[in-house]
Amino acid sequence: MIIGTTKELKNHEYRVGITPDNAAAFIADGHTVYVETKAGEGAGFSDEMYKEAGAVILNTPGEVFEKSDMIIKVKEPEPCEYLYLREGQILFTYLHLAPNPTLGDALIKRGVTAIAYETIVDESGNLPCLRPMSQIAGRLSIQEGAKYIEKSFGGRGILLGGVPGVERGKIVIIGGGVAGMYAAKAAVGSDAQVTLLDINLNRLAYLEDIFGASVTTLYSSEANIRKSLEKADLVIGSVLIPGGKTPKLIRKEHLKLMKKGSVIVDIAIDQGGCCESSHVTTHDNPVFIEEGVVHYCVGNMPGAVPYTSTVALCNSTFKYARLLANLGVEEAVKADKGLACGVNIYKHKCTNKNVADSLSYDFVELETLI
Repeated sequence: MIIGTTKELKNHEYRVGITPDNAAAFIADGHTVYVETKAGEGAGFSDEMYKEAGAVILNTPGEVFEKSDMIIKVKEPEPCEYLYLREGQILFTYLHLAPNPTLGDALIKRGVTAIAYETIVDESGNLPCLRPMSQIAGRLSIQEGAKYIEKSFGGRGILLGGVPGVERGKIVIIGGGVAGMYAAKAAVGSDAQVTLLDINLNRLAYLEDIFGASVTTLYSSEANIRKSLEKADLVIGSVLIPGGKTPKLIRKEHLKLMKKGSVIVDIAIDQGGCCESSHVTTHDNPVFIEEGVVHYCVGNMPGAVPYTSTVALCNSTFKYARLLANLGVEEAVKADKGLACGVNIYKHKCTNKNVADSLSYDFVELETLI
């Protein structure tokens, strides 16, 4: 198979879909690898490193797309890249289609086999290719929140950990999944007061066992969300429905309850965000203020730490990419049912139920198309 990776186009997105080590492994398996020039530079991987691994460097993304059977990326294609896509080509990347019908329509129209990292599941029902970015985004959410609560950025001007004689800041985390748990780890490390809400009582019990008295756990009811928001200095939104739109648990009316200068970091923004007032921002212009509340809604948070993010991501995605390269799509998804869950678009049809429901597409079982 001919495998290609291109330079990411999103604002301040420095991650890359494959590392030189990945390229070398593909080539050892008998495949060909094309890399757009400088695609890995931002993550610390030079063209020379890819050449030493046996990859071929091409000058433009168009050349890579044209020559490649499978494109491995990090983020979803930008509109200018849609024209590069072709019938039967495999696109293996984060897609986040639920809030992006334009991309979904383009993938269906062009007949791409679109496989999303974020909906692949493992034997335990977890999301192995989403997990490392959720871990990073969770940790970053506290780091970024602590910065933007500073007065110069429109925040309240408090130190989350406080000092002797001054009350510590209050952090509220809505959603106790992987991102929420790693946000809680970072929050506890900041010495702030931490409250975590989730609807899964078993998950809350597990998190309480991990964190003990360092974190207060609450059932995520409307009443508890409202009470928590009233007290919060920093709110982390880390709710996830795999492949589907995120429910709006923080509504615009809730903002009026919050302290002026408090901060919301909406980790869920890739799937539409869990705050009704959220909209995607960039690393260049990461925050906006509504009802006196600072919103941080960067859609590619892990792009801020590209070396860590790229290596962590490729550690989880490479085994699936290798399976696709060695067996082809149809045999690969038969061999790994969890990989089959990652197939969002196949033969002009939507094959993921949550994506189909979010975009009002007709859902077709993948098995009926293979």
